[in-house]
Amino acid sequence: MGTKITWLGHGAFQLDTSAGTVLIDPFLTGNPAASTTADKLQAKFIVVTHGHGDHIGDTVAIAKRTGALVISNFEITEWLKQQGVSAVHAMNTGGAYNFPFGRLKLTIAHHTSGLPDGSYGGNPNGLLFTFADGKKFYHAGDTSLFLDMQLIGEAGLDLATLPLGDN
Repeated sequence: MGTKITWLGHGAFQLDTSAGTVLIDPFLTGNPAASTTADKLQAKFIVVTHGHGDHIGDTVAIAKRTGALVISNFEITEWLKQQGVSAVHAMNTGGAYNFPFGRLKLTIAHHTSGLPDGSYGGNPNGLLFTFADGKKFYHAGDTSLFLDMQLIGEAGLDLATLPLGDN
C-alpha cells in the first residue's frame, strides 16, 4: 500500500500509511477551509511543525481521544505533557527517527513558534518523510522561502507541500 495524502485545510494534512494515519498540524476547529472536524479523525501519529494555534490546533483533543503519539520539537512536547498528552516524541531540527510509518527528519523553517498560552514553542520545523516504499514527501511547515530548500529538493522528492503564507 502506498501513502495517501489528503489536505484537510490550511496547513493540515492526513497521511494514510500502512502503519496507520499520520496527521500534520491538525488545525480544524475554527478553520474555515477545514474539510472535516476533529472529532471525526482517527490517528496513530500527529506531527506538529510549530506552536501557533493555526497549526497545533486540535492536537491535544485528538491525541487524548485516540492515544496518538505526538511528534514535535522538545518545547512543544513538554507543553503537550502539561496539557495531559502522555504519548510524545521530542525531536530537534536536523534530527531523524525511524517510526512505524517511515523515517521522519525535521528541517528548518523560518517562522516563529509561540504556543497558545504565550509560552515559547521552540524552533519551527519542516518535515521530510521517507516512507517504507522509498517515496519522499516534504512538508515545509509554516515558513518563508529560503535558499536551502533546494538542498531538500535534491533529496529526490516525490511530493512537496509548501504552505507559505502572508503577513
